[in-house]
Amino acid sequence: MVDALPRFPDGFVFGCSTASYQIEGAVHSDGRGPSIWDTFSHTEGRTLHGDTGDVACDHYHRYPEDIALLADLGVDAYRFSIAWPRVQPTGSGVPNRAGLDFYDRVVDALLEKGIVPVPTLFHWDLPQALEDRGGWLNRDTASYFADYASHVVTRLGDRVRRWITLNEPIVHMAQGYAYGSHAPGRTLMLDALPVAHHQLLGHGLAARALRAAGASEVMITNNCTPVQPAGEDAGDVTAAAVYDAFHNRLFNDPVLLGSYPDFLADALGDLVRDGDLAVISTPLDALGINYYNPTQVGAPGEDSPLPFEVQPIEGYPTTAFGWPVVPSGLTDLLTGLRETYGEALPPIHITENGCSTAPGVHDQFRVDYLDGHLRAVHDAIAAGVDVRGYFVWSLLDNFEWAEGYSQRFGLVEVDFDTQVRTPRDSYRWLQSALITARRGGSAA
Repeated sequence: MVDALPRFPDGFVFGCSTASYQIEGAVHSDGRGPSIWDTFSHTEGRTLHGDTGDVACDHYHRYPEDIALLADLGVDAYRFSIAWPRVQPTGSGVPNRAGLDFYDRVVDALLEKGIVPVPTLFHWDLPQALEDRGGWLNRDTASYFADYASHVVTRLGDRVRRWITLNEPIVHMAQGYAYGSHAPGRTLMLDALPVAHHQLLGHGLAARALRAAGASEVMITNNCTPVQPAGEDAGDVTAAAVYDAFHNRLFNDPVLLGSYPDFLADALGDLVRDGDLAVISTPLDALGINYYNPTQVGAPGEDSPLPFEVQPIEGYPTTAFGWPVVPSGLTDLLTGLRETYGEALPPIHITENGCSTAPGVHDQFRVDYLDGHLRAVHDAIAAGVDVRGYFVWSLLDNFEWAEGYSQRFGLVEVDFDTQVRTPRDSYRWLQSALITARRGGSAA
């Protein structure tokens, strides 16, 4: 039994996160068009065991059951993503009413349970039709994204207060366009940099579209990691700085400061047109941060196509995914963001944090993980960082991208053959822990 959590500030938001392609299924229902993940997962050799998101958790049909689980858990908010190809099957044009109807039902069901809906407009499931035109390598995709945002906010904006534009643009660029391990599976390495700029431009245009429609809170979610050099050698120190610029500053600096890190600005060159950075730096109401682990970086080998080499971090327990569990890294990340950006840093929400564990409902490892990271957030707040929310990844076991169904991130176990949901020990622990985190005192 872990000690009760310390009391969090009044109004602090506790929630859970999911993503559309990972849980919805129903990929051919009600006019939904194909996404790049439909194409990728149905291509031989791209996902473990050939797994696809065709059914996933069947959330499209079972959302009332899943929202009941959220209500029973006692969270304040639910971060979910909207599937662009449900709303616009080809990525542009007249919206698909049936697709918007689904999210309309989800929002209403959440509000009926007293849960705040926090939709993310893009969590990697780009309409395949747009990828056929170049995807995020094509500047026009940014404008299409803003149009899509306008359609969604027009339908849901009377009830949705807080919006997230993009989820983890660094991961989508790196895994999808640079390394090819995620959809769309391109292997461009450093030539994938235009994807960064066009995603950020899409964010800025969408942020303006959301505000024009009356949205009161607009965020972007960036995956961030504290970066440490593998040694004191100058090559390691330089490589760590370069990695930090690529992973963290490439997506935070333009949004918060209106500029790219110097050497990346040179690399982007003519891609950045007059006025782009003013659009990208449209003021935010909050910054979403996804944290899973720190990163250790050394100098690259002679044949490396990249100017850094990620190295394993030793001496810590690891998740089923093999990621090191370092809660203090979250505190370091948050205090580091405050030191780097000062008054330019808006309030922060931890929009994803969680771990994969072995199958089964007895998951003390996840209990310890969540306890440690919630305390790390509390330490950052005590150190003066304005953190206002924490969302667990994830409510449900789901389709874990290229790893298929091999990784279990859920507070709730899902039997993918029967679709039976079973709350894990961590779900029950969090039920109790949230009471003390809100009120203080001892856990029941």
